[in-house]
Amino acid sequence: MSTDRPPAQFVMRRGLVTQLFSAEQFAALGGLLDFGDRPVLQTLDDPRLGTVHTLITGWGCPRIGPEELDRMPALRAIHHAAGTVKEHLDPEVWHRGIRVTTAAAANAVPVAEYTLAMILLEGKGIPAAAAAHRRDPGGDLSPLFERIGNHRRRIGILGASKIGRRVIALLSGFDLDVAVSDPYLRDDDPIREHARVVGLDELFSTSDIVSVHAPLLPGTVGLVSRRLLGLMPDGATLINTARGPIVDQDALVDEVRAGRLRAVLDVTDPEPLPAGHVLLESPSVIVTPHIAGALGNELRRLGDSVVAEVRRAARGESARHAVSLDELAAMA
Repeated sequence: MSTDRPPAQFVMRRGLVTQLFSAEQFAALGGLLDFGDRPVLQTLDDPRLGTVHTLITGWGCPRIGPEELDRMPALRAIHHAAGTVKEHLDPEVWHRGIRVTTAAAANAVPVAEYTLAMILLEGKGIPAAAAAHRRDPGGDLSPLFERIGNHRRRIGILGASKIGRRVIALLSGFDLDVAVSDPYLRDDDPIREHARVVGLDELFSTSDIVSVHAPLLPGTVGLVSRRLLGLMPDGATLINTARGPIVDQDALVDEVRAGRLRAVLDVTDPEPLPAGHVLLESPSVIVTPHIAGALGNELRRLGDSVVAEVRRAARGESARHAVSLDELAAMA
């Protein structure tokens, strides 16, 4: 084994490494880290982990707590090739001074693109028009046409997260009126250049489309409540790519059944919904199978992020997408 490259290990679900890293990316990692002949691991009980310096983790990585860390006394860095590290890293990781990075910013890109696409489609009335045309190809759609269009439509963004901010940046290129609600925004936050900051009630009562980008925390369960949904204008659309429990789903079902609201849901509670659920059957709702995040060739963007972080670590530079212990509690 080479002594000039730190020993490293992939820990993630089977088959994911080749999806995340191209041959070129893998070669770049191999020039910086020594993976030896270790297979990709799905557990952390391999005795060869005793000398490992760097872990590259991904979806399927088991939780890393004090017991696992005791088996890896040489561990100095964990580079996560996905979004949140909340579910698989114990606070003890930070207490032991281990460097942690995430590819959350890279994973935010396709989620924001999905959201932008759905906002524009809903604003143009495409899903409703397509459903009506399918039911009656020769029917009169002129009443629908009177209500569609993306000129000065009000878009409400709930949560100035990484994804929420990227959505706002994408929307700035269109002739839309964008508002954002987040209790933690500072007066000097640059987001104010692209979106009007409003309270929750105003966001829901004045937006034609509300898109949810808040993290799932104890305080955000049911945040999109029956009351807030009731404030939305007739015919408005709720988009959720965050987490299902943030929305009072029973209240949303009632609004959809009443024909008052539309919805685009990439996440639900439970996930997936049982066959025959009203949200799956309603022509006013689009339910997608949690596909907004990185998939297919988008995974290579996560790989690029990890390679860049490993290079920074090798050069002794600060991480670009470091995760601190203080940030852990507020992560999605």
